[in-house]
Amino acid sequence: MASAMKKAVNYLTNKEMRSYLMSTHFWGPVANWGIPLAAIADANKPADMISGKMTFALCAYSGVFMRFAYMVQPRNWLLFACHFTNECAQLTQGTRLINHEYFGGKEKAKAEAVKAAA
Repeated sequence: MASAMKKAVNYLTNKEMRSYLMSTHFWGPVANWGIPLAAIADANKPADMISGKMTFALCAYSGVFMRFAYMVQPRNWLLFACHFTNECAQLTQGTRLINHEYFGGKEKAKAEAVKAAA
């Protein structure tokens, strides 16, 4: 246990790790995690609150930046994971929106509201 702790401390305090932790290669993706976390939190909100334009824009944005994170050298896997998560969350939101608008979700929600009021 003590040797594992010592290895972990040595890893976190070496010059390369300190340099990484103080770079935009680290802090950019950390700050960006707010976007997918908000999308995941919004998955429990009513589908009529979803903006189709914003969902599409965020899908495109994450697609572009996933490619960027992969192509930049050294590869930024933290940024890639952030945008992959956001892409999945936005596609989920887009699916919810399409189901709501075009596949009877809106009518079902109205029927449930009438039933609950009665």
